[in-house]
Amino acid sequence: HVQLVESGGGTVQAGGSLKLTCRITDYTFERYCLGWFRQAPGKEREAVAGHQILERRDYVSEAVKGRFTSSRDNRKNTFDLQMISLKPEDTGMYYCAAGRSFGVAWNPTDPATYNWWGQGTQVTVS
Repeated sequence: HVQLVESGGGTVQAGGSLKLTCRITDYTFERYCLGWFRQAPGKEREAVAGHQILERRDYVSEAVKGRFTSSRDNRKNTFDLQMISLKPEDTGMYYCAAGRSFGVAWNPTDPATYNWWGQGTQVTVS
């Protein structure tokens, strides 16, 4: 049974930094795809970053490019999101996702690409 647990959210001032960690259990970590999404109140869930493990393909949204970096640790079974130069518009609930998609089936911007989701961690930038 795959489980994802996010941590590291909090409240920071604009210009500050946070590191989110997604811990993944019971997952063939080295084979498939991982992603970070966020959702602000009243808005749709949007992709922030993604990684296709086997093919070593990465995605970062234009809104966070140059500020957010995702990385994985196979030994720890974690997928991190390092965020710097945070802006008030980065405020939202951040979700980690994992899935089986690869090749052309992997659309990092589509939530339907992913099979498992965490409960989310809140990020507030004032």
